[in-house]
Amino acid sequence: MPEWLPAVTTHRKNLSFKKGELIFHEGEAVKGIYFVYQGTVKVHKKWGSEKELIIRFARQGSLFGHRGLGQDHHYPISATALSPVEACYIDLDFFQASLKVNQGLSQGLLQFFADELQKSERKMRDLAHMQVKGRVAQALLQLREDFGVTPDGYIGLTLSRQDLASLVGATYETVFRIINELAQEKLILVDGKDIAIADAIKLTDYTKE
Repeated sequence: MPEWLPAVTTHRKNLSFKKGELIFHEGEAVKGIYFVYQGTVKVHKKWGSEKELIIRFARQGSLFGHRGLGQDHHYPISATALSPVEACYIDLDFFQASLKVNQGLSQGLLQFFADELQKSERKMRDLAHMQVKGRVAQALLQLREDFGVTPDGYIGLTLSRQDLASLVGATYETVFRIINELAQEKLILVDGKDIAIADAIKLTDYTKE
């Protein structure tokens, strides 16, 4: 609501994070919520003793830290800057007060939760039933849809092979091998960490197997 903007201006903090900086960690007490102005944040969770699973990416216009809004008030996930990040931080008390008086914000957050729940359910289903090659293919297609492409045609988000493995729930070695196989099949083009999709139709076929 326009009349609420002065209160937001008073309570918000503009924060900057360096590439690779841990913004908050799993188990930390929740103190507020973050909105991304610029950059990309990976939201990830421990998976076993030494592995991690990337849950989602928060990019410009998105929010993160909301998974700690439940009764526990401890983050069930961690957040790390994948690039230099500029973010708006709102403390928890003010954000909850905003939800009580701003119906549009409450409805928007509810819709966001519903969409994220559907994506999480699909991700868990794919981890259980889809072959790793299909998950890699699906991840590359989704990354291109979410982040677009560079002028050279490469996916607009550069991920390390380890982060890609964490995104699809597989080992680094397996993902490294599959990326090489897809490149040999001329379905993708690889330049260092950058990947371009050369044949989206055949890549999509792997997600249906």
